[in-house]
This record gives sequence, C-alpha cells and structure tokens, in this order.
Amino acid sequence: MTTVYRWQHLELIARQKVVGIIRAADGEEAARLAGACVAGGLEVVEISLTTPDALDAIRATIRAHPSALVGAGTVLDAASARAAILAGARFLVSPSLHPEVIECAHRHGASAIPGACTPSEALAALSAGADAVKLFPASQWTPSTFRDMRAALPQIPFIPTGSIRAAEAPHWMAAGAVAIGMGASLAAGTPDQSATRIRNLLKSLS
Repeated sequence: MTTVYRWQHLELIARQKVVGIIRAADGEEAARLAGACVAGGLEVVEISLTTPDALDAIRATIRAHPSALVGAGTVLDAASARAAILAGARFLVSPSLHPEVIECAHRHGASAIPGACTPSEALAALSAGADAVKLFPASQWTPSTFRDMRAALPQIPFIPTGSIRAAEAPHWMAAGAVAIGMGASLAAGTPDQSATRIRNLLKSLS
C-alpha cells in the first residue's frame, strides 16, 4: 500500500477545489450520496459524524472508491477522531477548534481542519496546528470581506463552508479560498444529473 502523507491530502483538496459534504438520515444514504459525488467527479468527500452509522458509511465509501479521499466531519473530541481514523478517514473537519482532535489526527497521519469564523479564531486554529481552516459559517461573510481577511492572513489556507451556492463558488475561489465545502445537494437527483452538476461546478472553478 502506498503511503500518503497528510500534506498530500491538502494538495488534493486544493487541486480538487471542492469538498463534498455528506449529511444524511442514515449511513446507507450517506454512502450512496458520497458514492454519487465520487462517481460524478469529486475526489474529496467528507461524511459528517452527525449522520447515524457515519463510520459504516466512511468504510463503505472507501471500499467502493479506494482512490477517493474520504474524511469525517463534525469531529468534536479525541474519541470521535480516533474512531473516524480507524474507519479510514484521512482528514477530520470540525465546526470549531478542538486541539485534541488536531493532536489525534496528526498522531495517526490524518489532516485536521477545524472551524473558525473570525480572524482571532483562525489564528488560534493555525497556532494549534491546523492544516487548513474551515471558514464557518461562510454565510457570515461575503467573498469581498473574505478577501480582506485573506489580505491580512495570507498564511492561512481557508476552506469556506456553509450555504455556498454553485454560482458563488468561483467568487470565493477568486477571493483566495483553497477550496470550498459544499453539501450533498451536489448528489441530488439521478446519477446523470449529479454528474452534470458536479462537472459544471468543477469546470467553473478551473
């Protein structure tokens, strides 16, 4: 098995430009949505631990799509972090800063992406060892105001997440985002509809 280091995870996220975020009523639905995103062209998906049986969904997605980069979202403590990593998650995303999650992720070779909504929170996350910072909720910002913060904090790789529509995605990228987080609506409809939606999104960001 080829070793993939955590800095390579961020390289793939930056190259893909989109993290597909999966929240569902159960693990089976989460795995289906994640699979639809990957089949549609997304190489990076995040399955939220708020989903019942999310760990099973992570395992199922990795088995079905071994080349995809699969992560866990809404990771709030070290126990959840370790469980997600043991299930195969290669990056851990949180809505806020939890240093123990970062420590656990790095101990096991996974990337840690905590959430922040202010410059002070983003700096605290970076100081705690964050590999990137999830700007959350992005709905509290605009691409213009985010550009201002990026000008002051160019050293922080930001991934804006929360209520970002496909038409807005290029503006966030132009403002300096490393990537954007978008929900499972990407996988809505038939597989062909999902693939078309994802293809158009990625084309708009290329």
